[in-house]
Amino acid sequence: MTYLAHGGRAQLGALWLGCVGWTLTAVALGLIQWRVWLVSDREAISSGVAWVGVWRACFNSHTHVTPGFGVMHCEPIGLTEAFTPPEIAAGQVLMLLSLLAGLSGNAGGVYALRSVYFGAERSSSVRLAFVTTGALCLLAAAMSLVPLLWNLSSVATNQTIGFPPEFKMPPAPESQHAGSGIGVGMVGTVLMAVSGVIFCTYRLPARSRHLDSASPERDNPAFESHEHL
Repeated sequence: MTYLAHGGRAQLGALWLGCVGWTLTAVALGLIQWRVWLVSDREAISSGVAWVGVWRACFNSHTHVTPGFGVMHCEPIGLTEAFTPPEIAAGQVLMLLSLLAGLSGNAGGVYALRSVYFGAERSSSVRLAFVTTGALCLLAAAMSLVPLLWNLSSVATNQTIGFPPEFKMPPAPESQHAGSGIGVGMVGTVLMAVSGVIFCTYRLPARSRHLDSASPERDNPAFESHEHL
């Protein structure tokens, strides 16, 4: 089945892109620097900077310290909390679903490439495996893009969050900007999307298409001529 391997070199690179994109998406989900708040009240927020992530809000403080976080005070953001804005709730759900779809897509890419390089009964099944893999990668990219763009829009319009008193966060920041969490997530999303497109554009080599179209039960004319002799 070496003739199939000749057409899978781009998809091998796509698998690498998909793995890197999935890893960056996972890293972005864990970062707290999605939205960076700049505040003037430094009584609690000593550095004047607070970070709002998908799962928690944090800031450095000399007066309020969370055990295990050094000089940082952090409070978790729950999915069902009344103060949780919809863009952050969407991030918690869609980013996790994106990781699941991306993991399934990368696993499908490994299976498809294994069929290409180690042989498959019918090359048409390889084409289907690549298309399925590409669809999963594109789905993962779409699901992560929604909360990323939504939070970026909230930053651009300086939207505030009504945190409860125990968060020690001000009612509104003086200004805010997008943090590294959104940037890392965007890069991961782009890589997943490019990976999905490359997987979907896989085409069977001409020789493979010809062999698949030929019927395996067709009699060999040369063999028949020897039979008559």
